[in-house]
Amino acid sequence: MNGLVKRLGFLALLALCTQTAGAQAVYPNRPIKLIVPFPAGGGTDIVGRIISQKFAAELNQTIVIDNKSGAAGMIGAEIASKAAPDGYTLLLSTNSTHVLGPLLNPATPFNPTKDFSPIGYAAQSPSMMIVPLTSPAKTVKEFIELAKQQPGKLNFGSAGTGGIPHLSGERFQALAGIKITHVPYKGTALAMPDLMAGRLDVMFDSFSSAYPHVRDGKVRALGISASERSALVPDVPLISQDLPGFVSLTWFGVFGPAGLVLEIVSTLNQALNKALKDPAVVQQLAGVGIEAVGGSAADFTQKIAEDTARWSKVIQDANITIQ
Repeated sequence: MNGLVKRLGFLALLALCTQTAGAQAVYPNRPIKLIVPFPAGGGTDIVGRIISQKFAAELNQTIVIDNKSGAAGMIGAEIASKAAPDGYTLLLSTNSTHVLGPLLNPATPFNPTKDFSPIGYAAQSPSMMIVPLTSPAKTVKEFIELAKQQPGKLNFGSAGTGGIPHLSGERFQALAGIKITHVPYKGTALAMPDLMAGRLDVMFDSFSSAYPHVRDGKVRALGISASERSALVPDVPLISQDLPGFVSLTWFGVFGPAGLVLEIVSTLNQALNKALKDPAVVQQLAGVGIEAVGGSAADFTQKIAEDTARWSKVIQDANITIQ
C-alpha cells in the first residue's frame, strides 16, 4: 500500500513539473523590452510607439519601449545585439544602423548580419525629389535634361554626408549620367530655406520633412523614390518612371539578437504583421508620412541584403567617407 501511495505521489509530482515546464515554455510570459536606438520623439521612436500597442495586444503581453540613443543609433543597436536570445529584448531600428552605418564606419561595434535575427520589415518612408518653385524643371526628365546642359553647375542639398538624402542624390546622378554638386547641411531645417530661395537646385528629402512644404505650395515635388506609387501621395509620379532602377527608402524593422529560435521569430513576426494591418496603425503611420509594410522574416532578410548592395555601390563609386 505504501509503495502504491509513493508511486502515485511521484506521478503527481511528475505531472506538476511537466505542467510547470510547459507553462514556462509559453512565449511570451513576461514583458518585452523594445530598444529604440534613437531619441524619444524622433521618427523611429514615433514608429515604435504607434505599432507597439497593437503589437503587444497580439502577443497578449506588455511591450516597454527603451530609448538608448547615441552614436547615430549604434549604442542602442549594440546593446540589443548582446542581449540574451530569449525574445524579451528586441530592437526597432532602420537602415541607418543596419546598412549605412556599417558601410561607412569600419569600427561599427557589431556585425549587422551575424549579430541579429531579423523578425520583420515594419514600415518604410520614401524620399521626395523636390525643387524650388522657380525651377524650370517640372518633371524628373526635365531636371535631368537641365543638368546635362549645365554639367557641375546645379547642386543638391542634404541633411549631412552619408545619410539617405545625400546617397539618394549620388545614386540619382550616377543613374542619370549627370553631375550635380553636393552641399551638406547640419540638418534639413537649415537646407530647406535655401531650397525655397533657389540657392539649392534640388533635394532628395524624407517624405515627412518634404511633404508639408509641397502641400503648402512652397516647393515642387518632381517624384517619389518608392518602387510603387505611394498611397500617401498618389498624384506624385515615381522617379523610376524617368530613371529606371531608382529606389530610395528609409525602412524600419524589428530585430532580435542572433540565436533567436525560429518558434519565437515566427510568433513575433505573426503578431507584428497583424499589428501592421490594423487600420488605426496604418492611419497613424500615414499621418507621419510612413507606410506600414509587413512580410516574412525571410523577406526582411532579403530586403536588407538588397539595400546593402545598393548603397554599398553608391558609397564606393562616389568615394564617400565619414571623418
